[in-house]
Amino acid sequence: MPDVAAHASSSASSTPPAAVPPVHVVGGGPGGLAIAAALGAYGVRAVVLEKADAVGASWRGHYDRLRLHTTRRLSALPGLAIPRAYGRWVARDDVVRYLEEYAEHHHLEVATGVEVRRVDRTADGGWVLHANGGRELAARTVVIATGYNHTPHLPAWPGRDSYPGRLLHAGDYRNPGPYAGKDVLVVGTGNTGAEIAVDLAEGGAARVRLAVRTAPHIVRRSTAGWPAQATGILVRRLPPRAVDRAAHVLRRLSVPDLSAHGLPMPDTGLYSRVLEGAIPVQDVGLIDAVRRGAVRPVAAVASFDGGIVRLADGDAIEPDVVIAATGYRRGLDALVGHLDLLDTRGRPRVHGPRTAPYAPGLHFTGYTNPISGMFRELARDARRIARTIAATHTEHAMVPG
Repeated sequence: MPDVAAHASSSASSTPPAAVPPVHVVGGGPGGLAIAAALGAYGVRAVVLEKADAVGASWRGHYDRLRLHTTRRLSALPGLAIPRAYGRWVARDDVVRYLEEYAEHHHLEVATGVEVRRVDRTADGGWVLHANGGRELAARTVVIATGYNHTPHLPAWPGRDSYPGRLLHAGDYRNPGPYAGKDVLVVGTGNTGAEIAVDLAEGGAARVRLAVRTAPHIVRRSTAGWPAQATGILVRRLPPRAVDRAAHVLRRLSVPDLSAHGLPMPDTGLYSRVLEGAIPVQDVGLIDAVRRGAVRPVAAVASFDGGIVRLADGDAIEPDVVIAATGYRRGLDALVGHLDLLDTRGRPRVHGPRTAPYAPGLHFTGYTNPISGMFRELARDARRIARTIAATHTEHAMVPG
């Protein structure tokens, strides 16, 4: 593939053949921006359609404390390194700054305030994007990059509407300030739930409990300077059973037994769990918080009964606040659900450079949750997709108009 940094500036000013419309990229997050930059390196014009008023909208809305769980060096998008000044573990605000710099560096065409609501096939084999304001955008090639964490998911717990306290999704949590002196229950032991629980404990909450449905695998973010992400990259192609055995040994050596505190060793192997979609929790303070009692694991939420939260083990608690770190849905049903492209979990059946045989020219990126790091895989995906699209555009350009 051409070097993005070397070619982006010149490609931005070139004019592609009039017969070949631009590639429309839906979503102005890291995945969409990476695709546009990679296409620019091939001289293919791309227009990024972003419903918010700026790139990186989802990152702007994350909680204040958040940092990339992957290293700066292994998280750069094609054609622009993340500045060393941002540190090894890049903070949320610096991720946003990097995405802004990335769009500017590559002279990307970003149309903000454009929300694509439905994608349809046209009679001539192309695509039409139905957007807000009654707009209809024609395209030969479309890349959907609206993000893995798109639509907050709040479980329909029995009696949920009777709860008089504050119930919010983790996507609405910013910092511990409003919860100082409060009794808070955090539901969900993914990376988000674990980090919010630690943030609350350190930020003055009177009590923090963490509802655990399935005990998570916990790994150190780095061990002797070696990042967990690097291990994730190395083991991706190995047999799951071998990785499970190695991870079990490593956990016993690096992570204390938390069974007495309510976080037992998981029954299933780490990599087997990853293949089911559950990424291990990278420790950013949870282990110490649990050991000293600042965060207390409890059983999963079963139901609500007014101000009482009933747990799966029969216990009942009365928190002032419940924060549901219960994940997100991909939010693709309204956009492409009618095209028979999604699996039962709402994820694209075909991803990356390949397209479904009955939907040529419609690509998806960013709908997996890889152990090797989301940004890294978005960058790799962008290069592969751009290479495929560039070849197709070359063929179209050679056809007389």
